[in-house]
Amino acid sequence: QVQLVESGGGLVQPGGSLRLSCAASRSISSIYVMGWYRQAPGKQRELVAIITNPGSTNYGDSVKGRFTISRDNAKNTVDLQMNTLKPEDTAVYYCNTKLGNREYWGQGTQVTVSS
Repeated sequence: QVQLVESGGGLVQPGGSLRLSCAASRSISSIYVMGWYRQAPGKQRELVAIITNPGSTNYGDSVKGRFTISRDNAKNTVDLQMNTLKPEDTAVYYCNTKLGNREYWGQGTQVTVSS
């Protein structure tokens, strides 16, 4: 089992930056994939970015070149650096991982991009 707690969301103007952090309740050094997803009102949850234990990354098309995912196995955290934010990035952002056949989600953190 693992508990995931997101932090760092908030209100930011278009073009601004935010850094989200996901803290895990256990060591993530043995967890292969961790990721960030988001869900905007009225839309399905979508992939933002994932990172494997060796450090390979994959991004959703809409965030490529603007967002960067990273992990710190010593601190048991996964961060998402979001730059050049757009109003369409407004959503609840969720941390995610999978252990065995079970998926785990955090409670989410709200990101609002608005002037």
